[in-house]
Amino acid sequence: MKILLSAYSCEPGQGSERAVGWNVAREVAKYHEVWVLTRPDESKAAIEAELALNPVPNLHFVYFTLPFWQDSLRWGQSGAMQLHYYFWQMQAYLVGKQLHQEIGFDAIHHVTFVRYACPSFLALLPVPFVWGPVGGGESAPGAFWADFSSKNKLYELARLAWRSIGEFDPFTQITARRSAIAYATTEDTARRVRKLHAPRVEIASAIGLFAEEIDLLAQCPQPDDFQPLRFISIARLLHWKGIHLGLRAFAQANLPTAEYWIVGDGPELDRLQDLARELGIASQVKFWGLVPRAEVLTKLGQCSVLVHPSLHDSGAGVCLEAMAAGRPVICLDLGGPAVQVTPATGIAVPAEHPERAASGLSSAMVRLASDKQLRFDMGRSGQHRVREYYSWEVKGKQLAQIYQELVIDPP
Repeated sequence: MKILLSAYSCEPGQGSERAVGWNVAREVAKYHEVWVLTRPDESKAAIEAELALNPVPNLHFVYFTLPFWQDSLRWGQSGAMQLHYYFWQMQAYLVGKQLHQEIGFDAIHHVTFVRYACPSFLALLPVPFVWGPVGGGESAPGAFWADFSSKNKLYELARLAWRSIGEFDPFTQITARRSAIAYATTEDTARRVRKLHAPRVEIASAIGLFAEEIDLLAQCPQPDDFQPLRFISIARLLHWKGIHLGLRAFAQANLPTAEYWIVGDGPELDRLQDLARELGIASQVKFWGLVPRAEVLTKLGQCSVLVHPSLHDSGAGVCLEAMAAGRPVICLDLGGPAVQVTPATGIAVPAEHPERAASGLSSAMVRLASDKQLRFDMGRSGQHRVREYYSWEVKGKQLAQIYQELVIDPP
């Protein structure tokens, strides 16, 4: 089959959106012939270097950017880039239409950005259209805003406003209606996509791990009994990552011989360090800052439990990595982590109020700290779950089958 992918962000060897674009393209190309629309300024050099070393015969890239705005990276992830993305989607329709006349695609798939509140004009082409997985429908519960600074509250308000504007965009609504299948990363996003009248909506994660990554993480040794029990959070230190809740929970748990490691950097660092001192746990909390990926995995191997109290993640790659490494995960029952983590692989705490959430996280810490066998059992279950549901190889095979189903039995 001939498949057209739209991947505004796509680059090998990277994380986040770039990884999603590249990994979907590479895996689907094992089964079908694939053309990928993407930008030259972000990824062309890296893609061509990778394909020179590891050719993928069925994979073709079509690079283009806006004739009047060629440098999409100039303003980073600012609102200007979001505007560039919108206009780029318009041009993708023109490029895709011309390619379809020449090639005759069997299916079209919008891959990145992973955002539901923005249209993909390729849905207008007369070809079965797959949308996503898309995310962004998750929000921090209102009660948790009390912990946010004025600046962070403005961020959350702007995020909600931008999302609402996107939902009212008639082209976003057309994208949803014309999708043969829309994948949403979480139930929160799925509800919003259903309101846009997408005919078929299913839950699916946008992220995954390769078999070699899973194998490498599975070799992560369990901490020995002579080490202190350690909890770890690995995240950008942003307000919505909820690390302040993790610190409060750790203080409530009152585990005098345990440690809490925090890996990452960001604007909340000073506030979190002050909070640790106020809670009287500064001597047990270690802020490691931003470290290379290899060192992150080393530190994960020196800890027993991942704590990831994020308030609105569409997906959380760190939870998959921890599960693949045989570590149970403590998270809030929100967003992507709540989809990834089951009662067999960790503890998802209800997120109705910050004080009750911190208490729930604390109880989870105490429970796992006191039961080594439970930590081991959850770790083993997590490894099995990642292999079964979150392998990129599995995802690629599933997508290849979906395309075939849409062509054989179109909506």
